[in-house]
Amino acid sequence: MKTPICDMLGIDLPLLAFSHCRDVVAAVTNAGGFGVLGASSHTPEDLEHELAWIDEQVDGKPYGADLVIPEKFEGKGQRLTAEELAARVPTGHHAFVDGLLKEHGLETGGRDRWPAMANVPADGIGEKLLDVALRHPIKLIANALGVPPRYMIDRAKEAGVPVAALVGAKEHAIKQVRAGVDVLIAQGTEAGGHCGEVTTMVLVPEVVEAIRPIREVPVLAAGGIVTGRQMAAAVALGAAGVWTGSVWLTTEEADTAPYTVQKMLAASSRDTVRSKGRTGKSCRQLKSAWTDAWERPGNPEPLPMPLQSLVSERALRYVDMQAEKGNPGARELATYFVGQGVGLIDRVRSTRDVVYGMAEDFAEAAERLADAMGE
Repeated sequence: MKTPICDMLGIDLPLLAFSHCRDVVAAVTNAGGFGVLGASSHTPEDLEHELAWIDEQVDGKPYGADLVIPEKFEGKGQRLTAEELAARVPTGHHAFVDGLLKEHGLETGGRDRWPAMANVPADGIGEKLLDVALRHPIKLIANALGVPPRYMIDRAKEAGVPVAALVGAKEHAIKQVRAGVDVLIAQGTEAGGHCGEVTTMVLVPEVVEAIRPIREVPVLAAGGIVTGRQMAAAVALGAAGVWTGSVWLTTEEADTAPYTVQKMLAASSRDTVRSKGRTGKSCRQLKSAWTDAWERPGNPEPLPMPLQSLVSERALRYVDMQAEKGNPGARELATYFVGQGVGLIDRVRSTRDVVYGMAEDFAEAAERLADAMGE
């Protein structure tokens, strides 16, 4: 399997795997794919530690890092402190969350003991994380939620590191190519996390055709892709490979909350929903009492990014802790980012097995296509 992305990144399989878990990133890379660490969930100090660990594990094999530096967020350009950002959250939103937790049998008096957040989007944090990432031998830097800032493109090119960007519409793709990105990730609405409204099947060829008059840029398909046959379909649509995320959440190496893994294994493709109730932007996640509550008429509207994360993230980590202890109300509330491909995931597997299984499934799909063409 050789595509332009394989040549660009020095990999054998056009399979890129996004994960917040370093163990998954290293395991994918060591199995012949390309692991990408979600860097924005780490402080700069933690990211240094995580990337150093990956360096030791992969022994020179290629991997990348992903940042979330939105083009637009509350307080952008105002150099606000974390305390100043927090002060912009209406007290009614915290009261609503407290009421929601109490409604489901959870105590809220120990808020100071809830798990802490590492980062929220704020001026300067993206450049600090980029500083760390470029001190390591990464082979790709990706950015979500808009055109990468100019400093990212310039510094990455100076370091010889390709820049990737996620897009959910063809007009976004055109804007990214004109800005100078090297790889496009066409992420359909089936995807877990932040996504638009266009399906992967439509979006990939739309993006490929839209950028063709400008210049050749490898396009990766993303959104609901958890099998090798879907990877083969993506290549048939004109993609150079795939960008995956959800399929790694239930692997042996993943650090997904244990009860959430159970919910994912039991879920169908219809058990996910696009909701602003976690980050303030539409993102696909497991449907739960939490996502339902933010859609109910009369309840508070989700706040813009990153204020909604200040309302939700610590509370949902507390929910995960209580769900693991067996609290039934917490289990009703528990949710996490995941795509519609979750309906095709029915058991825990090692990361290596998933990579090898996708490679075999890809090959079988290619043989079926060749047979259909009479070759």
